Amino acid sequence: MTIEIKVPDLPESVADATIATWHKKPGDLVARDEVLVDIETDKVVLEVPAPEAGVLGDILQSEGATVLSRQLIAMLKPAPVAGEETKEKPVEAVADDAADGLSPSVRRLVAEHDIDVAKLTGTGKGGRVTKEDVEAFIKGGNKPAAAPVAAAPVAAAAPAAPVAPLAGRTEKRVPMTRLRKRIAERLLEAKNTTAMLTTFNEINMAPIMKLRKQYGEIFEKKHGIKLGFMSFYVKAVVESLKRYPEVNAALDGDDIVYHNYFDVSIAVSTPRGLVTPVLRDCDNMSLADIEKAIKDLAGKGRDGKLTVDELTGGNFTITNGGVFGSLMSTPIINPPQSAILGMHKIQDRPMAVDGKVEILPMMYLALSYDHRIIDGRESVGFLVSIKELLEDPTRLLLDV
Repeated sequence: MTIEIKVPDLPESVADATIATWHKKPGDLVARDEVLVDIETDKVVLEVPAPEAGVLGDILQSEGATVLSRQLIAMLKPAPVAGEETKEKPVEAVADDAADGLSPSVRRLVAEHDIDVAKLTGTGKGGRVTKEDVEAFIKGGNKPAAAPVAAAPVAAAAPAAPVAPLAGRTEKRVPMTRLRKRIAERLLEAKNTTAMLTTFNEINMAPIMKLRKQYGEIFEKKHGIKLGFMSFYVKAVVESLKRYPEVNAALDGDDIVYHNYFDVSIAVSTPRGLVTPVLRDCDNMSLADIEKAIKDLAGKGRDGKLTVDELTGGNFTITNGGVFGSLMSTPIINPPQSAILGMHKIQDRPMAVDGKVEILPMMYLALSYDHRIIDGRESVGFLVSIKELLEDPTRLLLDV
């Protein structure tokens, strides 16, 4: 009896997915709940575990294949129960037999190109023929050298071909991941469908830095997490969104949708690309709650554990290029949102204060916004509000 391995149920917003990585090969022994394959959508990576211990049989969809929800992708032969009479081979024997043969992807390539397997030279474990061996044979890299052919007489010796000055340079071509494709689509959508402008301001970060230095150790002891900058940014953004509701709105056809809640997307860099998980109801969160939520989402992003729900929604986005050393940028709107705030590197600069030059830790702010819904007055006022709140954090407590 074999067990069918199928694609998990995909979210309603996800039409299809791609087989990203098979962690097991046909014939490999697998334990219960051991991950067999990673399936990539344009939002998250789904892990498909083995429902039972046994031996992986045929893989029906190879890496890179596009699959649908509940589609059959592999077969699993469960391990026989101890003492149970069966006509099947022992698990170890099945694994050995499968390891000596060709994988489904190799068999498919061999059949498609009508290749004599005996002519292939295997480079895999134990001389096993791999997919790369077949591809190399198709391209001529694994073919026997052809017999020399006598050159036809020529009237005069042809001049020697010039040696390429850049000989030895190589290239690597890899397909874009579904996430990278989706990022590209959304960036183009934002540039092509919005009237996007960017306005700038700068902040003296000395008050926030002094506050962190004064209370950082006490904060960490009480809440079990460090007091960072992002919690202050989020708090200042939420208060500013309350003052300028147009920045928290979105266009839906000919209608403007004003959101009466504050879900803020936080741009997080992951090995797979940039994602924007959402902090929901930020107006009801304390600084500690925000710091813990951001740490949790960032960790999930790096590990590929973010869920579709955690990536869906959001009325406004904060991106912090300063962690990578960016001094200035023009962030691109995250549709269907109407604005995005870019934070940057904190850098000491000479500033005029009361007629004197002082060295202050300054940071540039950049607000990119959709001019169809947000006018210059609202965009500039929004940035000034954030500047005032961060330069005088007491305002966050007094709501002034």
